[in-house]
Amino acid sequence: MTIQKIDATLFKTMIQAGQERLCANAEYVNSLNVFPVPDGDTGTNMNLTMTSGNDATQKSTSEHVGELNKTFSKGLLMGARGNSGVILSQLFRGFSKEVETLEYLDAKSLAAAFIRGVDVAYKAVMKPVEGTILTVAREAALAGEAKAKETEDCVEVMQCVVQRAKEALANTTNQLPVLKEVGLVDSGGQGLLFVYEGFLGALTGDVEVKVHQPSENEMDQMINVQHDRAQDHFMTEDIKYGYCTEIMVRLGDGPTVTDTFDYETFRSYLNELGDSLLVVADDEVVKVHVHTEDPGHVLSYGLRFGALIKVKVDNMRLQHETILESEKTEVVQQQEKVKMGVLTIAAGKGLQELFKSLGVSHVINGGQTMNPSTEDIVKAIEETNAEEVIILPNNKNIFMAAEQAAEVCDLPVTVVPSKTIAQGMNAMLQFDPEATLEENGDAMTAALAEIQSGQVTTAVRDTTIDGLEIHKDQFIGMIDNQIVVCDPDCKQAVIDTLKKMLTADSEIVTLLVGEEGTMEVAEEIEEALLAMDDELEIEIHQGDQPVYPYLFSVE
Repeated sequence: MTIQKIDATLFKTMIQAGQERLCANAEYVNSLNVFPVPDGDTGTNMNLTMTSGNDATQKSTSEHVGELNKTFSKGLLMGARGNSGVILSQLFRGFSKEVETLEYLDAKSLAAAFIRGVDVAYKAVMKPVEGTILTVAREAALAGEAKAKETEDCVEVMQCVVQRAKEALANTTNQLPVLKEVGLVDSGGQGLLFVYEGFLGALTGDVEVKVHQPSENEMDQMINVQHDRAQDHFMTEDIKYGYCTEIMVRLGDGPTVTDTFDYETFRSYLNELGDSLLVVADDEVVKVHVHTEDPGHVLSYGLRFGALIKVKVDNMRLQHETILESEKTEVVQQQEKVKMGVLTIAAGKGLQELFKSLGVSHVINGGQTMNPSTEDIVKAIEETNAEEVIILPNNKNIFMAAEQAAEVCDLPVTVVPSKTIAQGMNAMLQFDPEATLEENGDAMTAALAEIQSGQVTTAVRDTTIDGLEIHKDQFIGMIDNQIVVCDPDCKQAVIDTLKKMLTADSEIVTLLVGEEGTMEVAEEIEEALLAMDDELEIEIHQGDQPVYPYLFSVE
C-alpha cells in the first residue's frame, strides 16, 4: 500500500490506533520500570495522556490536518500525567507546530513534524538523559527524515520511523546503567513505540489491537516498578543580583525589532546578565525571569525581538518594605483573593491534614501510583483563589506536570521541587506568607536539602539492585528513593533503614504511619531508636498514606 497524502480523517484514525495500541499494552510498559516499589505507572501515565489527546481529537470536525493536530496537542497537554506523559505531550506539541498550516501531510512534512517534536521535547527537559524516551524519539525522527529524502510514500517513512524506534529502544539497555543491570529497555521509549506502531497500522490498514507478548528473557527480568526520568527544576539559593526582572515579549511585533528570535542564543545572552534565569517560549511569546543589576539592559535586549507586553522589576533589597501590612494578620474570607497560596500533592487523610496544619492552601489527593494530570493541577491552582501560588509536588514523577501547569497559568506560579512527603513538610516550615514568591521559592527549595527521607514498602518481584538481593513480598527500605534494606519483617526494615540514616548530629526523627502500619509498631520502633540514642526527639503522626506502611525522616 502506498499513501502520498494523509488527510485529517486518516490522521484521526492514526491517533485512535496509537491510543488503542498503547492502552492495550499499558501494563506491559508499567512492568518495565526499574525500581522494586509497587508504583510502575509509566504506561498508565502515557495511556491517560494519549487518551486525553485522542478524546479531544475524535470530537473535532475539522478536515484540516493542522487544525486537528492543534486540538490533539491541546488534549495531550491538558491530560499529561507524570514525566513520561508530559514528554509525550511535548513531542506532539512540536509535531503540531510544524504542520499547523497544512491541510494534509506528505512524506516530507510527516518526517519534518517528527523532527520538530524532538526539538521541542528536548528543550522542555532541563537535563536530557540518553537512553530514555527522548533518545527513541530522536533516533526514529532522524531515520524518518532520511527516508523522506528517498520516497514520497508516507507508509515507507512511518515504517522506517518504527523500525529505528525499535532499534533505539533495544539499545537503551546499554545506555543507562540501571537498565543494563536488570536487562530491560526504557519504559517511556517502549510506550512511544506502541504509539508509533499504532500510527503505522492505521496507514497499512492493520488496525487490530495487538498485545505485546514478552519473551522468556523479558518475563525473567520484568519487575513491576517505577523509573523516574524526572528532570531537576532550576532554582537559585544565593541572590547575587539586586533586581528581580520579568518581561514578556510578543515576538516580531513593534518598530524596535532588529533580530530574529533563537531560543538558545537568547537564553545564553541573558545568562551573562544575571542569575536565576528562566526562559519559556513558543512561536508567539517569550517569557523571561532573571535576577540582574541592570534591568534596563534586559528590557532593551527584549525589544530587539518584539514588543514588551509585560514588565515587572522588583528591588529585592527592599522587598520586605513593599509587603502589604494589611495581609499580615487579617483573616481572609474564602471568597476573597489571597496574596499567596501553597498547593501540594499527598495521598492519605492524615498527611493531608498535616499539610493543612502547616499552612497549605489546597491538597490534591495523589502521589505514588496516582499522578495528577496537568489539568488537575491547573484546576487546583485556580481553587487556591490566590494571586500567586507555590506548588510542592512531593514526587519526582509529578515535576513536569506541575511545571507544565505553571507555564499555562496566567498567574505567577513557582514549583519547589520536593521529591518526598518529608521534603514537602520541611519546605512548609520555611513558608512565610509575608515574603515574596521568589523569596519563598528560594527558602523552601534550600530546605529540601536539610532533611533525609525514608520509606518502607513491599517488593513486588524478586530482583537485585545495586548488589542488594530483593525478594518478592519482603519489605524494602529506601533512603531518598535509593533502596538500602530488604527484610521479611516490616518493623525491622524500618529500624535498619533508620540506622543507616542516623548520624551523630541527628536530632529529630519523624514517623508517619500509613494505612498498613500501626501506631503500636511505630511506638516499638521509637523504643528501639531511643535505645540507640536516648537524646533523639521522635514524633509519630497518623498519615494514612497508601503503598508505604511507614514514611520517616531524619533531621
